Amino acid sequence: MTTTDARPTGQRGPDGPDVPGQTPRPEQQRGFRGDVQGLRAIAVLTVIAGHAGVPWVPGGFVGVDVFFVISGFLISHLLYREVERDGQVSLRDFYARRARRILPAATVVTVVTVVATLLWTSALDALSTVTDALWATFFAANIRFASVGTDYFAADQAPSPLQHYWSLAVEEQFYVVWPLLLIGTVWLWRVGRRGRRASQGLPRGAVLGVLVVVGAASFVFGVLYTSSSPSAAYFSTPARAWELAAGALTALVAARVAGRLPGWARGGLALAGLAAIAVACLTYGEGTPPFPGVGAALPVLGSAAVLLAGAGPSGSETWVQRALGVGPMRVVGDWSYSLYLWHWPLLTIPLVRGYTEGGSLSVTEATAAVSATFVLAALTYRYVETPFRDSRRVPRPRALALYPASVVLVVAVCVAGNLWGNSRIGGDGDEITVAGSGVESSGVRLSKDDTIALVQASVYAARQGEELPATLRPALADLRDDIPDVAPCDYKDDTVRELCPRGDPDADRTLVVLGNSHGRMWIPAFERIAEEAGWRTYYLVKPNCTAADLLVSDLDNNNAPWTACSDFREWAIDQIDALHPDLTVLASSGPNPVIYTADGRAVRQADPDRMTVTQDGWESSFERIAPLTDRVVLLRDVPKNPEDPGPCLTGSDVDLGTCAFTPLPEQEADSDASVAAAEATGTEHLDPGKWVCWDGTCPMVVGDTITYRDRGHLTATYAGDLADEIGRALDLL
Repeated sequence: MTTTDARPTGQRGPDGPDVPGQTPRPEQQRGFRGDVQGLRAIAVLTVIAGHAGVPWVPGGFVGVDVFFVISGFLISHLLYREVERDGQVSLRDFYARRARRILPAATVVTVVTVVATLLWTSALDALSTVTDALWATFFAANIRFASVGTDYFAADQAPSPLQHYWSLAVEEQFYVVWPLLLIGTVWLWRVGRRGRRASQGLPRGAVLGVLVVVGAASFVFGVLYTSSSPSAAYFSTPARAWELAAGALTALVAARVAGRLPGWARGGLALAGLAAIAVACLTYGEGTPPFPGVGAALPVLGSAAVLLAGAGPSGSETWVQRALGVGPMRVVGDWSYSLYLWHWPLLTIPLVRGYTEGGSLSVTEATAAVSATFVLAALTYRYVETPFRDSRRVPRPRALALYPASVVLVVAVCVAGNLWGNSRIGGDGDEITVAGSGVESSGVRLSKDDTIALVQASVYAARQGEELPATLRPALADLRDDIPDVAPCDYKDDTVRELCPRGDPDADRTLVVLGNSHGRMWIPAFERIAEEAGWRTYYLVKPNCTAADLLVSDLDNNNAPWTACSDFREWAIDQIDALHPDLTVLASSGPNPVIYTADGRAVRQADPDRMTVTQDGWESSFERIAPLTDRVVLLRDVPKNPEDPGPCLTGSDVDLGTCAFTPLPEQEADSDASVAAAEATGTEHLDPGKWVCWDGTCPMVVGDTITYRDRGHLTATYAGDLADEIGRALDLL
């Protein structure tokens, strides 16, 4: 998100020696670029449209790429001009300008967003937003969301209302390095020319070389990183730096190149640039290669073309420039920073609040959120941005103090929010027991299996609307982090191809678990079994990669085959062949949204052949693995929850019945296909559902233990509690 005035030439505007509280009209400012403000308007409007779900702007996310180019262009032009004028760059002045421009509005929106989530969302979502606010305040939001974005277990969670701060973090990280790199380049160039006549101005050739090298290196890194880790690359500063460098390079050459072009050529160049941005906005979408790879070049080059074309001689504006600089476009461009800050929390907080019911904003709701965005942006621009950008009101010492003041304010709000959010978590009830639940006197025929009987009592307590226990395992605040550890063999990244023995490394018996995250889910149970009964264990589990012998759709693009999953499965089967384990357990959820048959046909979830294809894939896996191991067992998948348990359990007026659920039919159908395949091939199978649900109801709390950490995965705590049941059922103990 660009954060600099559209004044690449001429006077300094609100960051310079203007009358306090007065900002001259754009047409009164020498060198004002109305077309840049118009380009800003296009960028922010496409971002808002894309996030608001406007169907004909599926690629609205490229507006961020446009912002990066504009930011690199404008800020680099200021730096170049300072070197030309003063022979050096004042870092204190530079960061004072940055502080005046970005901190006041960003701080206001951060604080309001935190307070809004505390008031209107579940306690767990509010606490997550508090954490996000701290990362955003320290300009590390991109690191935070890269971690969350690559966490398969976070895929079902609602988006953070502060997720859009990742772009501010990328910019500020870039602007920590770029001024220093420019200063170093100028200094080295002058040292190299010592003894010769050396200009004190800007060494354009040297700067050009540095930008080409940095930009090319970043582009190559971005393409490679995007292909291997698209979610992490999207938020990566090194992978995005070339977009800002493209703006900086354009600022370096724009005046000289545009000055040599006739008006018709500059108009055509600007029109072509706008067309490139439009093509990206209108055609990019789910099937587009992940960003910021090669696909980002189209909006980046288009933006650079518009900026270069508008750098012609004063008074020679083309019709494209004049169209971009009309009054309404300039106003939206002026408000663009505040528009960007406000739009995302206004669009996402309603989703977070009602996320347990799924869905998206209706047209009316989205329209209301966008309308509120413009109102708040106008007020923020007038009463927050404009006053703070005046260097007379906020001289350099005060400007440099804005950041520590912002940190203190946000941290104080977050500490208070954390305390208040934690106070809202949990209930006042007692641990559920068979004797204390009343189920014995209700006429229910209790199982002789203690665990099943406790599930029955928990279902009965849920149906009676009993209170949540005061003490839960895991604690509600830690629910989303209750995930089994797979380090160092985390096969999520395709770069890891090694075996990591666990359990009892000296044991004579070997157990292998093959599957996806629903196989990983059972690690705590098998580790307890292994330690008690003496088994060496291997967990060949890759998130989202089914154990069924199927070519499935990609994790990040449902329209592309995920060959990496098939490659991993082949590698895993080779390892089973080499190990020849005593027992191999297949544990996996149903396959991805699209399955590809041998002839390349895409079988989607609504396809009537899907269950047949799925069963065939399971049969193939059982038949291939059976000769490689002494024993094969299918661990049927557990039922899937239609709701996210975290927000549900930490909402208002929650009791044990609030979050109890009925299994999703489509997930049960996938599981039935795996069992049918096991029976067709004579493979053993075990259904753990009896330890999770009873009589069509799955309680979210059994005894004092939360069963699910998200919609489909058991908590590591509850999986570990089932070790004895699974061990006895499989004759391992």
